[in-house]
Amino acid sequence: MKNWKALKSELLKDKDVAREYKNLTPRFAIVSQIIEARLKRGITQAQLAKKIGTKQSAIARLESGNTNPSLAFLEKLAQAMDYRLKIEIL
Repeated sequence: MKNWKALKSELLKDKDVAREYKNLTPRFAIVSQIIEARLKRGITQAQLAKKIGTKQSAIARLESGNTNPSLAFLEKLAQAMDYRLKIEIL
């Protein structure tokens, strides 16, 4: 079985795969940051959901990358964890 780096390198040789990977990078970057922030604060998905008035399943969908969150939702998440949201266009 190949390790992740070798498999990723092989997959990215395909131009279509590389394009989709590049398109999804920002989404997965924010998801990673949210998970990291939540873990750093030591709170569960359920606790975070309760703080912002949603269900744990909504947090799970977000963290799995299976949803496209609104700006308002991301702001609520950041505030609930005592962070601020910063968005840049580069």
